[in-house]
Amino acid sequence: MNTHVITNITRPPAYLIEAIRAYESATVHEASGGRGALCSGIKPIDPESVVCGPAVTVACRPGDNLILHKAIYVANPGDVLVASTGGYTEAGPWGEIMTVAAQVRGIAGLVTDGSVRDSRAIKGLQFPVFCKSLCIKGTTKHCPGTINHPINMGGVMIKPGDLILGDADGVVVVAREDLARVEAACKVRREKEEVVMGELRAGKSTLELYGFDRVLQAMGVEES
Repeated sequence: MNTHVITNITRPPAYLIEAIRAYESATVHEASGGRGALCSGIKPIDPESVVCGPAVTVACRPGDNLILHKAIYVANPGDVLVASTGGYTEAGPWGEIMTVAAQVRGIAGLVTDGSVRDSRAIKGLQFPVFCKSLCIKGTTKHCPGTINHPINMGGVMIKPGDLILGDADGVVVVAREDLARVEAACKVRREKEEVVMGELRAGKSTLELYGFDRVLQAMGVEES
């Protein structure tokens, strides 16, 4: 018998989740070695939104949101629902009603490669939603789908319990087992960037600091 819904998953330690929350998605992506960025079309409906938490992965049949309703009641407070529709955007499987249900449960947000609707109401509720598109079309409730199985979404393999960080620039996924290493790399990167910005304010150029002037010279770029 196939198990569609897995309820028990391993989540990252709370202190690591909070540590990663302090960084921008681009910083985390770079600190991860350039891995984990979802496709650039997945963006917040409210640019001020930030979401950070363990992934509860959901695989939906395109145009059907039955399993997404179930996922609201599988997720724990602080979890992020990560719902794959296979990139199907001609239906809105998430809206105001489900947002209120998720907020009551303490869910941290939603990330999907599909569409949502009721975007103005969701913004007003200040619930972080990251999606590929908006669509007013309704959905069916016929297909079971899966919860907390690995999914491929936005070009990234996402496992239950992986960390999701989303902000105005996009969404990045960090494998749970890599989180401590990535957090340490974020700290080092932030410290280096602070030094560089201090030197820029002191009058140096990016060409000088990064050695780009030598690269341009080696390429034969001349001024006139």
